[in-house]
Amino acid sequence: MQLLKKPETVQQEYVQIHNSFSEFLINEHVKKNIEYKGYTKPTPIQDQTIPAILEGKDVIGIANTGTGKTAAFLIPLVNAVEKNKATKVFILAPTRELAVQIYDELRAFAHGMGISATLCIGGVSLQMQKNALRGHPNFVIGTPGRIKDLIKERSLFLSDFTKVVLDEADRMVDIGFITDIKYFISLLPKARQSLFFSATISGKVKEILGSFVNNPVTVSVKSQDTAELVEQSIVQLNGAKKIDKLHDLLIQPGFDKVLIFGRTKWGIQKLTEELIKRGFKAGAIHGNKSQNQRQRVLDLFKQNAIQVLLATDVASRGLDIEDVTHVINYEMPESFDDYVHRIGRTGRANKKGIALTFV
Repeated sequence: MQLLKKPETVQQEYVQIHNSFSEFLINEHVKKNIEYKGYTKPTPIQDQTIPAILEGKDVIGIANTGTGKTAAFLIPLVNAVEKNKATKVFILAPTRELAVQIYDELRAFAHGMGISATLCIGGVSLQMQKNALRGHPNFVIGTPGRIKDLIKERSLFLSDFTKVVLDEADRMVDIGFITDIKYFISLLPKARQSLFFSATISGKVKEILGSFVNNPVTVSVKSQDTAELVEQSIVQLNGAKKIDKLHDLLIQPGFDKVLIFGRTKWGIQKLTEELIKRGFKAGAIHGNKSQNQRQRVLDLFKQNAIQVLLATDVASRGLDIEDVTHVINYEMPESFDDYVHRIGRTGRANKKGIALTFV
């Protein structure tokens, strides 16, 4: 196997950590929940962002997935709600998977504190979400499509929220939600704390920034370990059938938890069915599956009940799954940026990973 050139844009930065979680000016109950999650030392983004958010400042966080940015905004926001239960927080994320992940992390940080949250995403009952919103939850976490529906139905009023997070803003712009985001911003109260997280700040992303943040603190921590911890190789077919080559790889020792990426929903579903027919424990997540189906498959993969998870690029960002041994690009991604995000699903939390690309 021939090694691919390591991406130059993904570099390891060594940042001195100034705080420990115990030193942050946060509620003792929050500190206990952080400790229970097994967090001891903040990541660079957490170290630099948490104090600024605690001070009530607007923040622009430039950070890749896998840097701990979700906890960087959730910890101080949970602390703010604990101080004043009338505080309402709105968090917007690009995909259902990321919204669910944020919701799950929030529940862990806010455990036993009487803090309420509602998840507003497509693929699940709109009526249930409308009913939940009648209870005026402290946190509303959602994706643009469903949030827009709830605003139209007059079940959600963004003017109620004084703390707002746009997470993975570049991804939302890529997917085509820029008009919706501008609309949401126009409905927010002028007096608010705005937190903005993005891996990149492109021209279109800047369009949102101008009307969203006010005198922000900018924290840039692009410390993704991909270049250091992911061994990248290509798999040459040399006349062999692609599916047979994949089969031969998956039966090798060490291919314990494998994430396979393809281009289309149809292609991924067909490949999943073929692998199951060949005796592999496999599952797929893509746009044709309901949110409940996608979540069930994700949970099985996280619990090691299936060996192989197949996905389209909708799943390549925001997914935080421990101990993925291999990422396989069964089909080439559309862009270099997508490639970096795909392979970033392995080699996380200082563990080695392998990324293989079929050519």
